[in-house]
Amino acid sequence: MLVADDYLGHRDEERVAARLADAVDGDVHRVVLSEVERRRSRVRTETAADREVGIVVPEELADGDVLETDAGELVVVELAPVDALVVEFGDADVSATEALEMGHALGNRHWDLAVESGRALFPVADSRERTEATVADLLPPGVTTRFERISPAVFDGDAPDHAHGSDRGHGHERDGAHGHDHGPDGGHAGARSRGGFRPGRDGDGAGGTAGDGA
Repeated sequence: MLVADDYLGHRDEERVAARLADAVDGDVHRVVLSEVERRRSRVRTETAADREVGIVVPEELADGDVLETDAGELVVVELAPVDALVVEFGDADVSATEALEMGHALGNRHWDLAVESGRALFPVADSRERTEATVADLLPPGVTTRFERISPAVFDGDAPDHAHGSDRGHGHERDGAHGHDHGPDGGHAGARSRGGFRPGRDGDGAGGTAGDGA
């Protein structure tokens, strides 16, 4: 079994991209991790070629992260797509009051959130039906919803910019200006959109949350 426990960086980083380009095909393996597996410090899975691999890293993994085994083989991480509810605002005339009421109600649920031009995306936490039912009564007139299968990296912000630092291996940390503050009661302070932060295993990590539980 391969054991990948040395974090090299993201595949878009120049140094890592060069390693991938220079590697022999048989020395580059690809694994697809679920949203749960990406957060575990130890994962046992299989590569796309059905080779068993153990991943041992202390931090949450992102789409495009590259790990190295003791034998010098490379493991490229991909994330399995997740269901997301897409709230389309389009040309709807939404008042500030309506927007605040919707944001406050969804913020109480601490859902992850990504905001793109004219739309907001929430990962389906339970089921499509329950997620849609939760949002339905909060939608201002003219606002529509639909579901998409998307990469969970959408809720991390731009993947290449999650910046572990190019010289980190074991025990690496993500820097990326961790602005995720908790109040005295442990609640999330303030609304988060794409490029914000979500608590990881140790209470800090990349991602976005839908707001304050106040």
